[in-house]
Amino acid sequence: MSQLGDFGKRILVGRALSSEQLHETLLPKRIALPVFASDALSSNAYATQEILVTLAIGGATLYQYGPWVAGLVVLVFFVVVASYRQNVHAYPSGGGDYEVVGTNLGAKAGVFVASALLVDYVLTVAVSISSAVANVASAVPAIGEHKVFWAVGVIVLIVIMNLRGVRESGSAFAIPVYGFILSIFGMVGYAVFRILRGDSIQAESANWTIVAEGTFTGLALAYLIARAFSSGTTALTGIEAISNGVPAFRKPKSRNAATTLLMLGLIATSMFSLITWLAIYTGVKVTETSQEILNEAGQPMQNQQKTVMVQIAQAVFGDFHLGTVLVTATTALILALAANTAFNGFPVLGSILARDGYLPRQLYTRGDRLAFSNGIIVLAGLAIFLVLIYKADVTALIQLYILGVFVSFTLSQFGMIRHWTRLLRTATDSRERARMIRSRVINAVGFVMTGSVLIIVLVTKFTHGAWIVCIAMPLLYLLMQSIRRHYDHVRIELAADQSESVTLPSRVHAIVLVSKVHKPTLRALAFARATRPSSLEALTVDVEEGETQALAEDWERRGIPVPLKVLDSPYREVTRPILDYVKGLRRASPRDLVIVYVPEYVVGRWWEQVLHNQSALRLKTRLLFLPGVMVCAVPWQLASSELVADRPDPVAVGAVRRGEPTAAVQDAVVAAEYDSPDRERP
Repeated sequence: MSQLGDFGKRILVGRALSSEQLHETLLPKRIALPVFASDALSSNAYATQEILVTLAIGGATLYQYGPWVAGLVVLVFFVVVASYRQNVHAYPSGGGDYEVVGTNLGAKAGVFVASALLVDYVLTVAVSISSAVANVASAVPAIGEHKVFWAVGVIVLIVIMNLRGVRESGSAFAIPVYGFILSIFGMVGYAVFRILRGDSIQAESANWTIVAEGTFTGLALAYLIARAFSSGTTALTGIEAISNGVPAFRKPKSRNAATTLLMLGLIATSMFSLITWLAIYTGVKVTETSQEILNEAGQPMQNQQKTVMVQIAQAVFGDFHLGTVLVTATTALILALAANTAFNGFPVLGSILARDGYLPRQLYTRGDRLAFSNGIIVLAGLAIFLVLIYKADVTALIQLYILGVFVSFTLSQFGMIRHWTRLLRTATDSRERARMIRSRVINAVGFVMTGSVLIIVLVTKFTHGAWIVCIAMPLLYLLMQSIRRHYDHVRIELAADQSESVTLPSRVHAIVLVSKVHKPTLRALAFARATRPSSLEALTVDVEEGETQALAEDWERRGIPVPLKVLDSPYREVTRPILDYVKGLRRASPRDLVIVYVPEYVVGRWWEQVLHNQSALRLKTRLLFLPGVMVCAVPWQLASSELVADRPDPVAVGAVRRGEPTAAVQDAVVAAEYDSPDRERP
């Protein structure tokens, strides 16, 4: 079974990579762009739609504010990009906002930012995948009937790709990302060509009527526009991923990361602006629910509304259905792959937090393919949970989105202001000071703008679901602080000072647990005698009187030179009498050491493990909590264990095929040399 599991693992994630091959996973800019920027690029598929959906609350006449809202989003986008270019140069280690804030504003502020980012990464996966399924469902209604199933399936597929390693997943995802970029610019180019030719480009919903929820003027109108703006800022998600992923770039890391960030800004804002222009030009109408929009016959929509991207594509390409299919397919793919940004950011940040003691240590280490496998699996599990809870509903999930990322944006920019101010106190070179002052101004503008957006997002989205994030972030923060306190307490408790010495026990009591006289028992007795303890006895529990009597007679007949002690058990328990006996020894001689030898079977099949060793496992678990007591497992290998022992190590086999002398191979060579008849024995 274990061999079959290893084979399946290699099929899914590929052969294991050694730590020396880490440099092979570093990314050039052409691969880093789709790996780290797919989230920000994919936001173009729904950012415009979220603006229009919000404005539709006041009726189609409010769509006139759409271009102004989009223009403000683009402005914020470029300010944030410019600010984060300072971050990647100043902090290239990969800690991103967590490192910037923790270094300049204190460890607690850094952990709070980390909690915001972790929450946002989980939401990124849930929103992106749900939106991808919704886009496909616009073209294939049958998928919409089982969208939760499809969303979970896509998440599992992306997990498998990421478990294969960053570089391999990046190469696989590069084609769809670049395909999406080309399809959008191709659609815009074709639309311009048709407009210049005098063709009429009109969305199917252009003549439909939106039922307004009310009349919005004055402060109510300003609030609605602000809410539309906060929804549109979803286009900014994913910008921070590059600052977290600087270590994954090829050298020079900071410069390549900054260049990739600039490329992302130019491409993403261009696409967002053009999609918004086309949506307004073609007369697309979209509302939160189908009942709020009336068709040309004045009847409420009965079917699910098509997404803005699908409506634009159908309007632009008309009878050229292949173009619509291409845009729809690449949009769905980029939305699905947008989750890949989170799958690169969350595990890296989780590893850094685990290194600093704020998350379990299991998140720190890399897996077989040099990816942070545990972090990838944790992220997938949390995202699937959200998809199931919200039934893959983008409109519901989007209300939870963006708040966390703007918390990190704002605190990060404030931290960078403190960073430049601190450096300016000691800088003397005039050119260097001028560069620092310029960088501080950029980060100051970024702080003011992102802080303002954060307030708008908090006010406009709080009652629509953002309150859940406002609770989740502090709870995660408190959890991470608790984990850190636990690790600190353990470290202090285990620390050995200069005066610390190892106190030898006064005596050593050895106990061998016996159920019957067989080979494992005799081996355990032999091992216990070989350690020459102060006292040695065999221990059995009288569960069945006849069997106990037969055991005692066999013991005496064999002449085993170890006294056999029988413990009474009126309630037929095994664990409790042994624990009570060991505790009695400890109470009688607190300075003595008690060693309990437990014979165990070593099996090769998983179902055999279920059939054996269960009593021993329960007993060992209880004994481990007793101070001054050691548990020694004495293994006896059954025939089935040879299946595992004889199976070659897949890592070593792979290394041999590649000509790499791994530690396992070197050990085998040393053993072969030592066993050679030509070698002079010591």
